Amino acid sequence: MVSWLTSPFKSAPKSQNLAGGGSFQPSLNQNDSVFDKNRQPSIAKASKPSVVTASNTQYNYSSVTAAPQTEREQGLRGNGNVDRADATVIAMAINGAWDDRPGAATHAAEHSDETSRMGSTPSKSSAPSSHTSMAAQSFVKVEADDSANLLHTVRPRVATSSPLSSQLSPARSVTPSDLGPPRIEEPARPVKGSPQAKRLSFRELRPRTSIPQNLAPTEFAQQSIHAAYSSRLNPFALHEDEYRLLRTHICHLHVTAYLNIRNRILRLWVRNPLVAVTAEEAAGCAASSRWLNLAEVAYEWLLRNGYINFGCVEVPDTSHLKVRRYKPKRARRKTIVVVGAGMAGLGCARQLEALFKQYQYRLSLAGEEPPQVIVLEGRNRIGGRVYSHPLKSQDSAGIPEQARCTAEMGAHIITGFDHGNPLNMIIRGQLALHYHALKDNSTLYDSNGQLVDKRQDLMVEKLYNDILDRASIYRHRAILPAVVQGDKDLIEAGRDPHGDFDAMIIESESSRREQSARAGSDQLENVPGGMDKLTGKAHMVTGSRRKAAPALAAEAMGWHLASNVLASRDLNLDAVARGMEHPTLGAAMDEAVKQYQFLLDLSPQDMRLINWHYANMEYANAVNLGMLSLSGWDQDSGNEFEGEHAQVIGGYQQVPLGIQQHPSPLDLRVRKSVNRITYDTNGRRGGIARVQCEDGEAIDADRIILTTPLGILKEESLTFDPPLPRWKLGPINRLGFGVLNKLILVYDHPFWDVDQDMFGLLRQSDTPGSLDQEDYVRNRGKFYLFWNCIKTSGRPVLIALMAGEAAIQAECTSDADLVTGVTKELRRMFTDRQVPMPSETIVTRWGTDRFARGTYSYVGATSLPGDYEVMARPVGNLHFAGEATCGTHPATVHGAYISGLRAASEIIDELLGPIEVPSPLVPAAIRLDSSPKVSGQKRKAEEEVVRETAAAKALRLDKIEQEILVSIFGEIGPQPTKAGPKKGSNPFLLFSTDKWEECKERLCESRHAAAPNSTVKANKNEIRKALGEMWREAPPETKERYREQTSNNKLAYSENAATFDARLLSWNERAIEIRRRWLEEHPDALSAEEQQSMWTALGVHDHDRRAKMKSGYAERKGSGIKMEAV
Repeated sequence: MVSWLTSPFKSAPKSQNLAGGGSFQPSLNQNDSVFDKNRQPSIAKASKPSVVTASNTQYNYSSVTAAPQTEREQGLRGNGNVDRADATVIAMAINGAWDDRPGAATHAAEHSDETSRMGSTPSKSSAPSSHTSMAAQSFVKVEADDSANLLHTVRPRVATSSPLSSQLSPARSVTPSDLGPPRIEEPARPVKGSPQAKRLSFRELRPRTSIPQNLAPTEFAQQSIHAAYSSRLNPFALHEDEYRLLRTHICHLHVTAYLNIRNRILRLWVRNPLVAVTAEEAAGCAASSRWLNLAEVAYEWLLRNGYINFGCVEVPDTSHLKVRRYKPKRARRKTIVVVGAGMAGLGCARQLEALFKQYQYRLSLAGEEPPQVIVLEGRNRIGGRVYSHPLKSQDSAGIPEQARCTAEMGAHIITGFDHGNPLNMIIRGQLALHYHALKDNSTLYDSNGQLVDKRQDLMVEKLYNDILDRASIYRHRAILPAVVQGDKDLIEAGRDPHGDFDAMIIESESSRREQSARAGSDQLENVPGGMDKLTGKAHMVTGSRRKAAPALAAEAMGWHLASNVLASRDLNLDAVARGMEHPTLGAAMDEAVKQYQFLLDLSPQDMRLINWHYANMEYANAVNLGMLSLSGWDQDSGNEFEGEHAQVIGGYQQVPLGIQQHPSPLDLRVRKSVNRITYDTNGRRGGIARVQCEDGEAIDADRIILTTPLGILKEESLTFDPPLPRWKLGPINRLGFGVLNKLILVYDHPFWDVDQDMFGLLRQSDTPGSLDQEDYVRNRGKFYLFWNCIKTSGRPVLIALMAGEAAIQAECTSDADLVTGVTKELRRMFTDRQVPMPSETIVTRWGTDRFARGTYSYVGATSLPGDYEVMARPVGNLHFAGEATCGTHPATVHGAYISGLRAASEIIDELLGPIEVPSPLVPAAIRLDSSPKVSGQKRKAEEEVVRETAAAKALRLDKIEQEILVSIFGEIGPQPTKAGPKKGSNPFLLFSTDKWEECKERLCESRHAAAPNSTVKANKNEIRKALGEMWREAPPETKERYREQTSNNKLAYSENAATFDARLLSWNERAIEIRRRWLEEHPDALSAEEQQSMWTALGVHDHDRRAKMKSGYAERKGSGIKMEAV
């Protein structure tokens, strides 16, 4: 299970070298696919400008004029997307001072080009931590006052330059107060007595084209597929919830069309999360009017479930729509109370505010105002277990000027931005926070301070992985739900299916169950394929439960077998795995170590290395391995995000602060500790719940979202009326809630290698030189790993981890003893350097924190499959969120945030009812029936068109237009495009492209030579590292060849840009000529009126062969508006 300290797109961009050997990652650069500059809002001329920055790029807006209505209607985005000014750019950097008031944070009133970094008051001793200032050998306690650490105001960060500036060049925009509403036509009068049943149909909208005509269909499809992967969705199959929603409404043929539309909507969001996706744009993702209902369902499902329009983004609302004639009596305004201002609570509250705004029209029809959302927090700060403690000295180096010097008390690491991490959109796409990409370049020191031999370290690591792998054969085998898939070939080609209806997907449920059963009995499954030292979590790979004999496996690792050992001898863990009522992972692995000691001559150093890996896994799970369930310890495997791990520069707490404040401050009330919750077990009958605070205040609510840590629920310090049902208490008691603590050490000067992100320490057993595994349990997690945080805090900071039993011991050990102990170990490791006493120290004690009682959840020995899912289920009008309710990503920051999105989805479904699926979802294809022939007369096309319905006419015209475009593209190819970013302008990247496969093969051969039976392939990071070494070692003539190729590429780029206008004009003329010729060859295809409408829409008058200003093939220079072909 991933640690919440390792909270979980392309690999992060290269670091920029700063003073002091530090580096930082701008949150966006020109190569980041997360940002689509073609979807940025336009900006109009402003007066009295204020500044909002995206990373280091300025946006000026204050009293600005909205773009003309016609321009907003006609303006098309680059790549075929309509430019929107319906939301505010909110890419901002987080910075500022701690606000000591008990209220919510407020925006800074004034900004200057030389905004000074705001300092912070040192905190005194509090429940979760102690803070010690140290001079030489004296220990002086400084009592903390958390009132000084309430909130810090989000201030725009102004800097001189940034890679982002080339992307975010200002155009036209509007202020938040002047934002235009989405272009939605006023609907027809609702049905009396059923206001909630009326919804805006996509057929009532004015769709904005979202399918680019100047982009190859396959490339457009690949971007859409990537967007689905980047949103935790399978681009080729329905999600379980989508299947349940659509199974009685959609046939297998139309699943492909639905998936294409859903992926295209996600593409709009992923390519620019600064701007919300509107209903009009979603409707424009349907290639034909026949699919509009599919687009409507896909958009609403993505919206409600938090796959689009989430985070710190200004969303469109429908408050401008007026209800004509039908004005129901106004109902009492509902209140939603969120208990807890951590990532789950803030994420849920922010999502609810956004959903209520986007569904305001529906609420108005029901006679309701958008519900009030109140967030209650017991602490005097927000973030929960995400807490960036400000250091006493703010004299920083190597980090952006406005970043604060902080130390991470809790959550620390983002474990990959790729493959669907929602924090990617918030951190890199919206808040534009700087971050540092971590490297696994660690060094291990033995208990005597000597460096561990890398070859021996690698051999022991392989042995540990083998032990974990053999213990994992007793894991619970979850049966994955079978999915309904679309046509992969059509989706990859960007094409919709043709044909009429076939069997509804519900009719295939029996075959799906059989498929699921077969998948569950397959021998291949996720098995541990190695350990991630940065997170302590096992890499899961596809493999078989069948393992080679341990003696043969050990020899393949490089071990020498002990004398008189039979090569066929196997390990037998059944006595532990099947002989215990509640077997644990630790017991099974300890038994495997003991049996391996009969096969191999393991030394005391080997035992210390093995137990270092034990400690790393105890860090990942926040508990001794002897407490983890053998069958379910990694029940979340397979859901890991990809990409490099990273740390936020200036403090992870900037993320919850940004969520709380943007796009507008949430109703946050701090120092509101809740001690009693009264709720209605029915929930659907309008029962009122009540939240009672310790200060005597009581707040009535229609619904409550409880986001307190599992430790609080296990402690039973919170009273529920009525008591929680047994089915809810079961998982609360069975799941575990562990402890991980940190010792933060601040120095005046670094004495360690500042280029290494971490280094480890092997711990001695209770009995020195012992070969008994039990002698290592108590001490193995004490200071076993040191994080070098100089690149993220701006100060020489080390964070020593205390995991497993050592974390429990730290709760009752004095600061002085801990600091003395860690200093002794550091001096043993760095004998050639002077290791002073730290100038400042902070010790966390999360186990005794009254608002947490621990750090994060784990799968306890008595846990049952599905306990996390049961934790997430509401009880009446009491809902639950938090990392312990997210079965796919427990014990993580992103898991907590995802659970908040899920809880918000539950609330909106309760208020509005489930998503209404139009019937029929897909209209039948309309075929024109020819009238009986009349003797002596020839039927004209115009006479036949008269008998068409509007839908049939639209389908016919769509088909004709597609045939014309196919003819144009087949003869002269796609429309020329402007020269894009300079490709091939970096000689090393060209070298990497040419040598990638060769380097990959070398690494695989080297790995196979070291371990012939290994199936683990080289990962991208290893290949990149090896390519860097190859480039450095390449002869000068090789480098010169690539530099020459780079120069040629730049020249070609310049030539392409210089000839673009001429090539575009020529293409336009030929395209209109081909269109005219096609119409001559098909005289009955369009009526005279339809032809005239087509030429008018293209801006071609009197069949002029040159495109005018309105031509679908022409581009208005200087307008920033791309006109697409009809």
